[in-house]
Amino acid sequence: MRIGNLSGRLTLFTEQGAVDVDKASAGRFGPDPQAVYDVWDEFLSWAQGAELGEAVSFDAADLGAPTPTPAQVFGIGLNYSDHAAESKLGVPDKFPPVFTKFRTSISGPVTTVTLPPGGHTDWEVELVVVIGRRAENVSADDAWSYVAGLTVGQDISERIRQTEGPAPQFNVGKSFPGFAPIGPWVVTPDEFDNPDDLELGCAIDGESVQHSRTSLLIFSVPRVIEGLSAVLPLLPGDVIFTGTPAGVGLGRNPQRWLQPGEELVTYVTGIGELRQRFVSA
Repeated sequence: MRIGNLSGRLTLFTEQGAVDVDKASAGRFGPDPQAVYDVWDEFLSWAQGAELGEAVSFDAADLGAPTPTPAQVFGIGLNYSDHAAESKLGVPDKFPPVFTKFRTSISGPVTTVTLPPGGHTDWEVELVVVIGRRAENVSADDAWSYVAGLTVGQDISERIRQTEGPAPQFNVGKSFPGFAPIGPWVVTPDEFDNPDDLELGCAIDGESVQHSRTSLLIFSVPRVIEGLSAVLPLLPGDVIFTGTPAGVGLGRNPQRWLQPGEELVTYVTGIGELRQRFVSA
């Protein structure tokens, strides 16, 4: 099942097109794309047996973030060995670094992003997890049952702001407007042959800059959920950026940064793609 946000309304996406959930459920589930995660089990039960009616065509430009206002947004750092190496940092053993992207940075899958003046803006393709049930002290063996679905994310990062000062400012450097595009929709785990092994990558103006598989995560999705939920509750609709593989601009020689006029296309196989066009301030 694929659910998302079409023109601000909760929508199911089928091979035939888009189905408005509020209309198809006769108001049982409202139009708010975020609110559905609070009743995820009930919604999932309804959607699996519902007569959805006629689907309509849609424009990808009208897609919004499938989780536009999560209570919590987590970022997982150094979760691929090759990215840790290019960052000249050690591979985490007990648990990876955790930061947040403030939720005002979240945007939909097709956007125009303004580059911060004087900055070094970088790209990071990531698999993003959306939580479907409140999770506290969850074991890795049970973790997938707490996942509503998976989506594509870009952890866009302004490296000067991220690293300057007496202490790193990861949260601020990664939270400019539009720096957390996600989408195009949330895909439930049962849609994948193996949700722990998905291809992901991104390209700038057609040039591939990152390519990997989520099976190479140091801490898998279940282990990330286990580790986070041991510290604090994960809430329905929360978003977890699970980490990026090698190929970011920071790790290149010479280093490379996103430029005005460039288009970044990001994908996870089995989910879809994001398209970000960059402009100067």
